[in-house]
Amino acid sequence: MNFAQLLFPDFSLILCGYLVCRYTALGRTVWEPVETLVYFLFFPLLLFHSIIKSPLDIGAASSLIGAGWAMGLCGIALAYSLPYWPLLARHIPRRDHAASAQVAFRFNSFIGLALAERLVGPQGSLLIAVLIGVCVPLFNVAAVWPMAHHAQRGLLRELAGNPLIIGTACGLAGNLLGLRLPFWLEPAISRIGAASLALGLMAAGAGMQFGALGRAKALAVALLTIRHLLLPLLALAFARLFGLAPVQTTVLLAFSALPTAPSAYVLAARMGYDGAYVAGLVTLSTLLGMASLPFALGLLR
Repeated sequence: MNFAQLLFPDFSLILCGYLVCRYTALGRTVWEPVETLVYFLFFPLLLFHSIIKSPLDIGAASSLIGAGWAMGLCGIALAYSLPYWPLLARHIPRRDHAASAQVAFRFNSFIGLALAERLVGPQGSLLIAVLIGVCVPLFNVAAVWPMAHHAQRGLLRELAGNPLIIGTACGLAGNLLGLRLPFWLEPAISRIGAASLALGLMAAGAGMQFGALGRAKALAVALLTIRHLLLPLLALAFARLFGLAPVQTTVLLAFSALPTAPSAYVLAARMGYDGAYVAGLVTLSTLLGMASLPFALGLLR
């Protein structure tokens, strides 16, 4: 499988947003409302639709869920602990860490869904949908907490008003209750989902300032090492520990090596942090995904 070809569309949209914002009349004054629209409407609808459209068999995938949660919690713990590592502590700005810690453990669900189906067919799509459904709430809470804590804002208030968590919770509740969208509504929701991916990636590109990464290079290296090297190794360890079947192991390894979530930039910007720094990390993570996916699915598998 040509992983570079699979990832190129996402990276090309980020690059397109960067070029349009920097070299046309469509500058930041145009893209800021786009970010708001994507964050408060398009992304929540996409998460809701992605989860509710595929029936979740939680019992059949309990080992996979356990391994996914264990891997995710380790990634969260590693990301949170970076400011306390002896050799790194003085090189990590706390505010930048609060905004960008999420990069180490969040994931690009769009690439994950496409990749799983190509790897192992419809069963792969179902298994990764289960992982997305159970991990998005945990990872979003973990993404919001450092920013809310650093800014001394109430965590529960931030979570209750976080549209990504609301969309995910509604999707999970509807799925477990057996609800389905009316067939006549599916095309409109699907088109909004497609638009959210394109606009979200372009908005990430429009907010990029590569110079911002030079301010906290040690933090960037540490976060991306967790995301693209340590998480695949942890996934392999937990796949063996939980006794996953070969198909489940393949899906977990693919899940562990995905680039970080494009919405990480949107979340950081909406909460008042340096979105340009996080957008640069998202871009670098998308590039590194071209190496970490073959590493996880080829060498480790």
